[in-house]
Amino acid sequence: MKIKQTKEVELSAVTMEGASDVCMRQLVTEADGAPNFAMRQFIVDPGGHTPRHHHPYEHEIYVLEGSGTVLEGETERPIAAGDVVFVEPDEIHQFRNTGGGPMTFLCLIPNSAKSQPVLHVPEPVVSGCDG
Repeated sequence: MKIKQTKEVELSAVTMEGASDVCMRQLVTEADGAPNFAMRQFIVDPGGHTPRHHHPYEHEIYVLEGSGTVLEGETERPIAAGDVVFVEPDEIHQFRNTGGGPMTFLCLIPNSAKSQPVLHVPEPVVSGCDG
């Protein structure tokens, strides 16, 4: 068994294309002896967002604090502290902080995910022309 304080784990910026004002901690990994799943903590600053992306594995989200939206395909759905989100394999998704403070959530993924592709999906282009 391992016990550690969250703040003891290094906080690093998410640098994937499409991310803005997001940091992550790798709370539990294979290096901790976890054979099947990894647990990560994401902190999204107000106005920030994760990349719009998809990947061939599931993941589970638990929102610890704050509020925002999760993109499910092309539909934005509100989320807040206490909400649980299941993201299916290959589902396009993105988390956005629409609140006034940080939005913090836990994300669980299979360890096999590290060898699988994460594909960035560009934001749709919005035209200001009426034609």
